[in-house]
Amino acid sequence: HIMRIPFISLAFLLIGTLSAQAAVIDVQPSQPLQAAIDQAQPGDTLRLAAGKYSGKIIINKPLTIEGTEQHSAIIEGDRTGRTVSVSAPDVTLKNLTVTRSGLSLPDMDAGIFLDKAAARAKILNNHLLENSVGVYLWGAPEALVEGNTIIGDKQLRVNERGNGVTVWNSLYSKVIHNDISYGRDGIFSNASNFNVFSHNTFHQLRYGVHYMYTNDSEINDNVAYGNTIGYAIMFSDRIKVKNNISWSNLEQGMMLNYANNSEIVGNAIEKSDKCIFMYNANNNLFTNNYFSQCGMGIHFSAAAEGNKIRENAFVNNEIQIKFVSTRFSDWADGGKGNYWSDNSAFDLDGDGIADTAYKPNSITDQILWRAPAARLLMNSPAVSIVKWAQQQFPAIMPGGVTDSKPLMTMPDSETVQKLRQLQIKQPAPQQATQS
Repeated sequence: HIMRIPFISLAFLLIGTLSAQAAVIDVQPSQPLQAAIDQAQPGDTLRLAAGKYSGKIIINKPLTIEGTEQHSAIIEGDRTGRTVSVSAPDVTLKNLTVTRSGLSLPDMDAGIFLDKAAARAKILNNHLLENSVGVYLWGAPEALVEGNTIIGDKQLRVNERGNGVTVWNSLYSKVIHNDISYGRDGIFSNASNFNVFSHNTFHQLRYGVHYMYTNDSEINDNVAYGNTIGYAIMFSDRIKVKNNISWSNLEQGMMLNYANNSEIVGNAIEKSDKCIFMYNANNNLFTNNYFSQCGMGIHFSAAAEGNKIRENAFVNNEIQIKFVSTRFSDWADGGKGNYWSDNSAFDLDGDGIADTAYKPNSITDQILWRAPAARLLMNSPAVSIVKWAQQQFPAIMPGGVTDSKPLMTMPDSETVQKLRQLQIKQPAPQQATQS
C-alpha cells in the first residue's frame, strides 16, 4: 500500500499539469481564425465571438472550437473546397454555424470534413447550412455527430446535392439527434460497420437513410417524412432497424435490397406507394411492425426467402401483399401470424387466432401482376369462373402467401402512438420530388 502512494500522487500531478496547460482563448471575428488555430496548443479551447470567420480552415491538433452564443459564430467558406477540415484526433466543434462549402461531389467538398486521423471527433449542436455534404466522415473512427441542424442547398437539384452526413469506413461512429433536410440522402453509409444512427429526423430528401455495404449497425428511433424513400438498406448484413417512423414518403417507406440476416422490429410505416419493398432480402426477422395506408403493404420480389414474419399489422393497404413467386410461404411463426384489417374471420375458441387461414392474394392477382391490361376483364364472366374455381379447388393456386395463424386484434405499438403524436403536432408533409 505504501508503494502505491507516490505513483497515485504522480498520476494526479500529471493530470493537473495537463489541465493547467490547456487554455481557453477568446477569438474575435477581426482575428484570422486559422492563425488562432495554428498558435493554440493541443487541448486548448477557442471560443468564437459572434460574427463571421473565413472558412477553409484546417485543424491538425486536438482542440475545441465553440461559439460563445448559439450558432452566432459563422465559419463561412468561399464556395470552393471544405469549409472546415479536421486531421487530428479528439477535436470538438460545437455551437457554430458552418456554411458555403464547395459543391464538388467528386472532390468530397463538405462543411465539416473528418479524415482518417480525426478519431473521436465530436460535432455537436451546430447549424450546417448550404454546404455540399454537411459532415463527411472519411474513415474517422468513433466520431460523434449529435444535435446538429443540417440543411442542404435548396437551389440545387436533388441529384446535385451532397448528403447531410456521409459515413465511409468510420467504425463505431454515431449520428444521433440531428435534423437533416434538403440534401441528397440524410445519412449515406458506405462500407462502414458498427455504426449507430438514432433519433434523427429526415425530410425533403431522396433517402432518409441509405446503407450500402454496411454491416452490424443500428437504425433506431428515427423519423423520416416527405422523402422519396424513408430507409434504403442495400447490400448489408446484420442490421437492426427498430422503432423507426416512416410517414408520407413518396415511393417506399423502407426498401431492403439484398439485406440479409437483419431485424426489422417495431417500425411504423404509413402512406407510401409501398410500405416495404423487398428484393432478394433473405433470412430477416419482421415483427411488431405497422404497415398502413400504402398502395402495397409489402412487395416481395426476386426470391426473398427464409424471412420470419409475425405479429405485424397490415392496416388499410390497397394491396396488402404482392408476392411475386410461384412458391408457397406461410407467414406464421411460433404459432402466431399477423393482423390483417381486411380479414373478416371468426375466433370461436377465443384464443386470439382466427379459425381459418388468411390468403391475401388470389389467382386473379397473379394474372394482373403479369398482365396489367387484364384489369379491364375483372368483372367479366370468365374471371368470375376463375375465382369460383379457385375457391373450389385450392390446388390450382400458383403459389403465394398464406397466414395460417392470423391475429384477430392489432398488436400494441408505442411507435404508432409516437406517429400519431407527430401528426397532431405538424401538418401533413410535402413529399420530395426528383427535381
